[in-house]
Amino acid sequence: MEGRAQTRLGSMVISAAMGALALVLPVVFHMVGLGSRFLPMLLPLLMNSYLSAWRWALGTGLAVPWISALATGMPPIYPPVAAVLSIEAAAMAAGARCTGRLPVFWSVGLTVLGGRMAAFAGAWVLARAYDLPPGFTAAAMLIQGLPGAALQMAVVPLLLKRLRRRGGALWR
Repeated sequence: MEGRAQTRLGSMVISAAMGALALVLPVVFHMVGLGSRFLPMLLPLLMNSYLSAWRWALGTGLAVPWISALATGMPPIYPPVAAVLSIEAAAMAAGARCTGRLPVFWSVGLTVLGGRMAAFAGAWVLARAYDLPPGFTAAAMLIQGLPGAALQMAVVPLLLKRLRRRGGALWR
């Protein structure tokens, strides 16, 4: 298998693996009491944004929060945390696509920042739709996720650099 078919198959497999990890990791984090502050679902989705084709990363990022919400109840559908996480993961896929040529640390930093900004905007819009105070709701969501953003900034660039050095099928 060569060319586009191989890339498509590789992206499908990587997206499936990262999607499965994004479903399991939050359960593990909640079991040990770390919960949603560390945004465990977004770690594998962010990695997927760099390891697979952007369309697969986008689709996986949009779908996984809803699959998880229906399968485990996390993130909740109401309040619409699943919708906000879906928006954030999609923004991260787009951010990785746009910044992929920058040095890894800068690319991941800008991608995480873009994802957090999209989550802030999504929380703002959804808070208004549900007659909640939008500024407070969006700011609280943003502040609560700061440890997760820091974890993403610490872990993802290191993993990406290690995978790049290793080469092989995971680095396109």
